[in-house]
Parts: sequence; C-alpha cells; structure tokens
Amino acid sequence: MRAVVLNPPEQGTENMVVRDVDDPVPADCEVLVRVAYVGLNYADIMMRRGIYPHPKGYPLTAGIEMAGTIVAIAPGVEGVSVGDRVSAFCEDAGAFAELCAVPAARVLKLPRSLGLDLAAACTVQALTAWHLLHTVSTTRNGDVLLVHAIGGGVGLYLTQLAKHAGAIVIGTVGTPGKEVRALEYGADRVIVRTQDDFMEVVVELTDGRGVDKVIDSTGASILDRSFDAIRNLGHVVSYGEAEGKPYQNLWERLVRRSLTFTRLHIGHIDPLSEAWTRGAEAVMSMVEEGSLKVPVERIFDLSDVHTMYAALETRRISGKLLLKMSEVD
Repeated sequence: MRAVVLNPPEQGTENMVVRDVDDPVPADCEVLVRVAYVGLNYADIMMRRGIYPHPKGYPLTAGIEMAGTIVAIAPGVEGVSVGDRVSAFCEDAGAFAELCAVPAARVLKLPRSLGLDLAAACTVQALTAWHLLHTVSTTRNGDVLLVHAIGGGVGLYLTQLAKHAGAIVIGTVGTPGKEVRALEYGADRVIVRTQDDFMEVVVELTDGRGVDKVIDSTGASILDRSFDAIRNLGHVVSYGEAEGKPYQNLWERLVRRSLTFTRLHIGHIDPLSEAWTRGAEAVMSMVEEGSLKVPVERIFDLSDVHTMYAALETRRISGKLLLKMSEVD
C-alpha cells in the first residue's frame, strides 16, 4: 500500500516520503480501515521535526486522524462490523496510508448522513476542544475564556463549543486575517497579537477582573504573559507548545494567584471511559445536525502531501487541511 513515511528528522526536509509499505495486520481488538480521508494536525508537523512530546520512533507512518471503511476485524472486537463507516484517533499514528490498523476502542461509528471528509476533519480537533472545556475543566454559562490560537482548527471548535455552553469567548491570533472565521463562529472579541496587546484588551474587557480560564496551545512567552490576564483561583489549560515549552517560572506564576494548571493530551483519555463516550456522542451529534461547523479549508491529493504540510507551517490556515487517500462511497 501507499503511505506517507517520516524518517529521522536529521534528514531535513527530505525526511518525508510517499512510498510503498507492507499492509498492516490488525492485532487483537483492532480493526483494519481502508482510509478515505486523513486530517493534518500540528502534531504531525512536530513529529516530522522530531519535537513531538510523545515520541513514536522512526521510520514512522504519519497521521493520527482519519475516516474510512472497516475492511477487516481481529479477534476481540465488538460493536463494529466490516463495512462500517468510521473515523478514528490513531494514537500510535499510521493514518496517512491506504490502510490503517487501529484499536476498535478508538473508532467512532458514523451515521450515513455524515460525510467521511467531515468526520476526518473533526474527530481529533473537535474532541480535543470538548475535553478541554468539559473533561479537564468545567465551562459554565457566563464564564469568560481567553483562547489563544483561536483561528486554528482546535480554536474554532473551542469557540463554538464554549458559546454552546454560554461562555464569553475572547481570542487571540498571531496572523492578521485568522480572526475572521473565529468571529463568524461566535467569538465575542479576537485580538491580533501583532496589532494590539492582548493583556491590555483583556483587562479592559473584564474591568480589571481577568478571565476565568485561559486555554493555550502556544506556550513560552504568550503563556507566560497570560498569567496576568486571569483572575485569582482561575484555571489555565494547556494543550500545546507551538511557540515553545512553558517557562521555568510556572510554579511562581501559579502560586501568585492560586491558579490551577492542566496539560491535556487527548491520548491520555481512556477510550472506554464515560468521559470519552460522552464527548464523542456530543461532538458527532452536533456535527451531524449542523450546530457544530466543520471548517474544511482544502483537500489535497497524496501527491501534494508536501504542499499540505508547507501550508500548515505558514500558520495562515484557518480551518482544516485534509489528505484524500482513496475514493469514497
């Protein structure tokens, strides 16, 4: 089968190749999926660069998010059948391929009315947003949130899901133009960090009180400054470090205002848990009924995978980039 393979990052920009690899054989409790679409995430960029915080080793078949059709089932699998249309979070990667073996617990059975392209575009990012808001933290009506990188994939889902919960959403973006879709999706205010000081705007908007919660995927200096934008006993939820790891003064920042700090990796949520099931059911039903918009920006063919990666690395993309692996039903 054809697959996108990552070799050690020391090979530079030549470390990603499209080549033939052996078909995967599903282990016990796994299913084999013929992949239709795969979603590109910033985690994929980090894996290619060798800076992903959950190392997989090399060579590595890339991709953590896909949708397709089950073509084989291993012993121990219950609840799904050959022919079922599913999406999946592939914690061990392997989704950027024509076939992917994935634990059955990680697949979501899809209704016929939900397109495989939309399913591939929302499974990881929308579920990440849900768990940021409702599993590792609590989001209530009237809460004021500060969401960094609000114009990206997870940020756009955070905007919609937080508004569904009744929150007030303030966001920041680093690139002019990425604020547009976030505002269309319901954000109350979006700050372009190259044009305005987000700290000054937040203090003004909250009358000096500060926000209830910061949700951050940037780390480094942006996260560090955010501690001055949050109220006493507030909550900081981190899910990425696009700018760099948090500074060494994290303890001092938390102690100063009795803050809570949480770092989420969606792979640490038990797929057999009630929290996972609740989030999956909520997100997929909202996507199916149209109350949660799926911002697909562009769909690429396998021959254009390098162009797709380059597009995401510009940080100008506001929405989801998909790779088409096979013909769909």
